[in-house]
Amino acid sequence: MKQTALSSLRVQFWGTRGSLAKPGKNTLKYGGNTACVQVSSSSGTLIVIDCGTGIHDLGIALMGGKKPINGSILISHTHWDHIQGLPFFAPLFIPGNTWDIYAPHGLGQSLRETLAGQMQYTYFPVSLEQLGAKIHYKELLEGVFYIGDIKVTTQYLNHPALTLGYRLECGGATVVYISDHEPFSKPASDPNPEFCPRDRHHIEFLKGADLVIHDSQYTAAEYPQKVGWGHSTMEYSMNVCQAAGVHRLAFTHHDPLRDDATLDRLVEEMRMSRKAVCPEMEVFAAADRMVVELKGNSSHLQETTTKEPSCIVNESENSAEHTVLLAVSDTSLADSLASAARTHGVKVLQATDGKTALELARKHLPSLVIAEESLPVIDGLTLCHSLRSADSSDMKTMPVVILTREQNRTLETSTGITDWLLTPFSSTFIRTHIQAWIVRTPCRWKRAQKPNDEAQRLASLRALDLLDTAPQERFDRITRIAKKLADVPIAYISFVDENRQWFMSCHGLADKETPRDMALCAHVVVLRIPMIIPDTLQDARFADNPLVTGSSRVRFYAGFPLILPDCSCIGTLCFVDNKPRHFTDESLSAFADLAELVKQELIAGNKPQLLRS
Repeated sequence: MKQTALSSLRVQFWGTRGSLAKPGKNTLKYGGNTACVQVSSSSGTLIVIDCGTGIHDLGIALMGGKKPINGSILISHTHWDHIQGLPFFAPLFIPGNTWDIYAPHGLGQSLRETLAGQMQYTYFPVSLEQLGAKIHYKELLEGVFYIGDIKVTTQYLNHPALTLGYRLECGGATVVYISDHEPFSKPASDPNPEFCPRDRHHIEFLKGADLVIHDSQYTAAEYPQKVGWGHSTMEYSMNVCQAAGVHRLAFTHHDPLRDDATLDRLVEEMRMSRKAVCPEMEVFAAADRMVVELKGNSSHLQETTTKEPSCIVNESENSAEHTVLLAVSDTSLADSLASAARTHGVKVLQATDGKTALELARKHLPSLVIAEESLPVIDGLTLCHSLRSADSSDMKTMPVVILTREQNRTLETSTGITDWLLTPFSSTFIRTHIQAWIVRTPCRWKRAQKPNDEAQRLASLRALDLLDTAPQERFDRITRIAKKLADVPIAYISFVDENRQWFMSCHGLADKETPRDMALCAHVVVLRIPMIIPDTLQDARFADNPLVTGSSRVRFYAGFPLILPDCSCIGTLCFVDNKPRHFTDESLSAFADLAELVKQELIAGNKPQLLRS
């Protein structure tokens, strides 16, 4: 390893508009092109970030310079406004030019296939294969790699599509690019807000940067109508950059409805709002063709390394070539897991004992290992420990998930377990988590633990003799009132059974039950106190849950526990909306009163059984 010399970075904006290109007489100052930024080091390293319509003008500018052209393109994500200019980038058509194209790695189509999709003959006369330049496609996970003398660090952002932010460091100069990112916590206009842990992690990624180019499509006043769209506010961008000690902040991803005059006014308002608390941070709106020069700082010099970067997934390692090793002796469980894995187009290897599984892992280096805790010959925990003790870096880092009925958190550190998979599980749950484990992204769908009194709780629930019975007016009356009182589209009484959530009474949902691992109510049963989720997309436990992302569109949830006289929590009274909501303490108190009425009905209608328990 060696230390880099002082250098500089030149940043030029070629596209700063978000969602939709908007050229015209009212966008002359800031421009109408969608996202594209050029970053060049003083030694000649060329990086282009995002391929919106602005990349067309960049291509023309590059063609007038030095030949051949060797460069790299970093794509934050493959939404249309970030790749639509790629087919019009002239340097890709010229033989002798070389380009490396990087983007987040996901399951499904490879990066090459995704980009080729917009260049099919139906949409464009030239196919991807006909481009004259030599192009290498490389997919990225979170981590660090080097492009010439520029160190690139990647971090996942909060957006509906898999999206990466990029931190570029060279000779003590640092620029961070954050496009299409939504606050993890409710954004505030307060210049000194409280940040949640995930926002603090985001702040750490920005820390000390000379320039941060940050998605700022909305204002705090506009944001309540835009929650879940995957974008930041100007106020949030300033808050996180102020907390990170950033020197300069460039607002970008301008809303297509913003004209120059409106942007001028908003930027001035933002500057004035921070003048007293953070006068040292320069704030401006990025504009097409604008250039920012960043000089190296000796106190920020980074060390370089020639070690092969671990966060790059080579072009050949596409989703069809991922391998999942199932070390599972239970035939039915193995079949369920294999079926779920194959829905992602991956190869499945199977072993029924730990010794065979270890041999297969050494030979094939799978993308994921799912091992039964109680495997014969070598158990799952020992198998994981053996993999982590191997000389191969691939074996040390491959995800290992332990299949069990009860997890033991105290063993994670000593054995290197990636995660636990508790049985039973639904097919949807395991499909979603297999994808996350392979791609090595966080899965924002947590199943609730079983409460300590699970056996007693289930006995009390079944003693009510209500599971799978016909609707009863005494309960339907309460859920009708609940729906009306809260002005929500969905209200229900849920009983949490061993492997399912069953609705005793429900208004607004067609389903009578869901798997327990989907049930938000299962968390209430463990907590035994009301659980209020103003916006499920902002909660790491539920954002990827199918009840949130699917047709049910659960965005607001309020669940109130139903606790019987024997102290068993058997279910909930729930209020659900398809948009984020906030209720007053007075309203929440009224909802709790309705839950008490449900409990009284349970007790009154089933008194003999409850007394016997």
